[in-house]
Amino acid sequence: MIRKLLLSTVVLSASAATAFAADLPSRRAPPVYVPPPIPVFTWTGFYIGGNAGYAFDANNQFATARGATRSFISTKSNGFTGGGQIGYNYQIGNTPIFGAIPVFGGNGGGLVIGVEADAAYTDLNSNFAFGGLPYHARTDFVGTVRGRAGIALGDALVYGTGGFAYGGVRANVGTASLDKIATGYAYGGGVEYAIPTTSFVNVFHSAAVTLKAEYLHYNLGSETLGGAGALTSRVHNEGNIVRGGINYKMDFFGTPAAVVARY
Repeated sequence: MIRKLLLSTVVLSASAATAFAADLPSRRAPPVYVPPPIPVFTWTGFYIGGNAGYAFDANNQFATARGATRSFISTKSNGFTGGGQIGYNYQIGNTPIFGAIPVFGGNGGGLVIGVEADAAYTDLNSNFAFGGLPYHARTDFVGTVRGRAGIALGDALVYGTGGFAYGGVRANVGTASLDKIATGYAYGGGVEYAIPTTSFVNVFHSAAVTLKAEYLHYNLGSETLGGAGALTSRVHNEGNIVRGGINYKMDFFGTPAAVVARY
């Protein structure tokens, strides 16, 4: 009987001690707060946008032959250009580059490759007379389909570009005329910068908005015009474009959401 009483006393004492210990404050260190990862901007994804700028030194060169005599006439024209573009970028790697330089945003960097198609109206028109003949040349629009490759420096992208070019060209030499879509090539480069998604320019609520400045040189080749008698002319069209643009990065097919972080 005494043994059972002692055993019961021990059990009750142990239970009381356990309950008392449970009421004491924990001696464990509080968990260390781990902040969520900072979103890093990525250039990967589809985009669509617009552009406007200045076309200059558009060279409409005429090589005119009348019998055994051959003359070369070159005229340059300048004017407004504006249009739109659509494209896709893919970023390879996302390693911080120049993070200490504020202008680059401190986000990731890497190689960016892509493709872009654009078309733009051009106000390029020249008229002159030579040898008693009226000459006229006009480029109504210029478009391109180009590859792009560049280096991402956080929120900035520096790139080179090149590829196929086409344009609507018209020309008249005397009674001979030309009106067609000519083809050739284009090359150039530019810089693009991603701005915060909360910016007022993000009117379409896209994954990101980017601004760009770009230079392109285009060459649409040469075309031959037939004329009266022994008169023939060969017209060559090329020029330069400097323009600015805005792109809206879209998440059409589940591409990674682009977030420009600012902390």
